[in-house]
Amino acid sequence: MTAGTSSLPTAVSAAPAAPRRMGAVRVFLRRLVREKPLGLAGGVILLLFVFCGVFAGWIAPYGYNEILQGDRLQGPSWTHWFGTDNLGRDVLARCIYGAQLSVIIGCLAALLATVISTVLGIVSGYFGGRVDMFIQRFVDAWMSFPDLVVLIVVVAVLGPGMPQIIATLGVLLGIGGSRVVRSAVVSVRENTYVHAAQSLGASTPRVLWSHILPNVMAPIIVLFTTRVGFAILAESGLSFLGLGVPPPAPTWGSMLSGSGRSFMFEGPWLALAPGLCLTAVVYATNVFGDAMRDLLDPRMRGTR
Repeated sequence: MTAGTSSLPTAVSAAPAAPRRMGAVRVFLRRLVREKPLGLAGGVILLLFVFCGVFAGWIAPYGYNEILQGDRLQGPSWTHWFGTDNLGRDVLARCIYGAQLSVIIGCLAALLATVISTVLGIVSGYFGGRVDMFIQRFVDAWMSFPDLVVLIVVVAVLGPGMPQIIATLGVLLGIGGSRVVRSAVVSVRENTYVHAAQSLGASTPRVLWSHILPNVMAPIIVLFTTRVGFAILAESGLSFLGLGVPPPAPTWGSMLSGSGRSFMFEGPWLALAPGLCLTAVVYATNVFGDAMRDLLDPRMRGTR
């Protein structure tokens, strides 16, 4: 009888863990709808582009290099919603496949940048002293180089391609973004629960993983969302200069640089379609990131 009653609290205490997490997600979504309608719209637009990128092969009405005979430079119509280019290719299909490349590059580059920022920021902010000084002086030196120049030099040396762009953008954005994580870690490491874990003999990796990282996840998540938009813009800039993903793969930047610039006056839709896609996804990402910052940061609670 005693054993049965003693095991009951453990089972009861473990059961509400999953519902509590689901409740937190519902509260976050409810606050997003009620307090940040613009951020909600940005999140919906971002999800729409992610959906188009993931399922581009099923959504696109034509192949991205499929040439339609007799449909050269056709304006927007019910058959071709975004018109056709100078070779007779459907612009809507190319924009959808361009979203696929932009989503892959933007998300992977932002993920790599966030991991680098998290590692550098936590190590620098937690240990402090000479470690902090060495890392921050390295970050200062790195941030003194112009981003676009570094991108052009690295891609020109390594050659254009998706892995090179993702790695370069990840390192470039990750080192500079470590300042955001470091500032959050510096404020968290002085809390009582961190000192209690240290006094109980917890190892440094355990303190960092169990006490520091969970309490700086809010700025890390926001940092990831803002880096996605910047990575997409940077990749489009490289593609516009001819240093991005090589053809025949369509990207929004290469569409603006190629037929969009050459036939801009004959077919304005060639520049408007990829330009509007690029503007919409970057704006949606930034607005959604700002909303997440306001909702996840405890210091912003109660503000409008």
